[in-house]
Amino acid sequence: MASHPPAPRIHWFARLEHRLHVWREGRARRRGRTATVVPFPGYGGPGWVRVVGRVLIVPPQRRTKSGELASVRGWRSFVGIPVSFAKVTVRIGDTTHDLIADRGGVVDAVIDVRLEPGWQSFTVEAEGQEPVTATCFVVAETTDFGVVCDVDDTVMVTALPRPFVAAWNSFVVDEHARLPVPGMAVLLDQLLHQHPGAPMVYLSTGAWNVAPTLRRFLSRHLFPNGSMLLTDWGPTHDRWFRSGREHKLTNLRRLAEEFPQVRWLLVGDDGQHDESIYSEFMDEHPDSVAGVAIRRLLPAEAVLAGGRAGTEPHSAHAAPWVSAEDGAGLRDLLGEAGILR
Repeated sequence: MASHPPAPRIHWFARLEHRLHVWREGRARRRGRTATVVPFPGYGGPGWVRVVGRVLIVPPQRRTKSGELASVRGWRSFVGIPVSFAKVTVRIGDTTHDLIADRGGVVDAVIDVRLEPGWQSFTVEAEGQEPVTATCFVVAETTDFGVVCDVDDTVMVTALPRPFVAAWNSFVVDEHARLPVPGMAVLLDQLLHQHPGAPMVYLSTGAWNVAPTLRRFLSRHLFPNGSMLLTDWGPTHDRWFRSGREHKLTNLRRLAEEFPQVRWLLVGDDGQHDESIYSEFMDEHPDSVAGVAIRRLLPAEAVLAGGRAGTEPHSAHAAPWVSAEDGAGLRDLLGEAGILR
């Protein structure tokens, strides 16, 4: 009789986190609160869709006297209680699918369904509650260009790598006080205008908790709508915290496999590991990269961020590699490289 390898032992901190979530969930349910799904913009291709979201018990959102949503401090994004292994029902096209969230309440699954290219809507629901509308961008078979863009210090000024500043921006700063990187919204909008039907993917090491805040920020500052691939800051089965670098590389590799015909423009900054991540991905998948655009941090931002990342050698790469301090500078250089007209 064949023996099965032992299941991986879950890190003690992960077990402690799970017990805390279970205790908070039980306390909230005794107070009559119910779970809901917070969907994130997904993506898909011919015959399939990647559905992404999270099942949470969330506090009621505050509203102003005029009925608008009140301004949100960063810490409020983290007070939702994830519901482990919740059952989620997805109704998309003419099909219905039952999914199970993971230990952190995250739903990330590929569903077989054929939808028209472009932005499409469907519904998700948890525990028989009211359905919530979700969206996904379906990439056509003929699409051969797309954009993958980092968030922190690429579209939003955060100086994230320094722990104190990261905590301040994530947990304290009012979402209306966050500043966009000059010219980046115009750059991304022009790229998508020049390439109709191109997918726009925001790939960040930020936590899923801040996805609703991020969507409002992008909309407020006129960034193009796009799919979101964030991560969970919690522990994994074998380590204290998830690897942001591995999160980005894993999703880039996945995009290359899912859309072999698409060449991606990779947009990032020099304050974290974007240059080394993009360089490694280009070495592995040279045919999947249309170019790299790196936003250089301003001197003051680089100090807050704990310095700049080391310069990566990229002269051997066939795709163009440009660098500037803002979106306008990158737009000019991408024009010279032939990526923008």
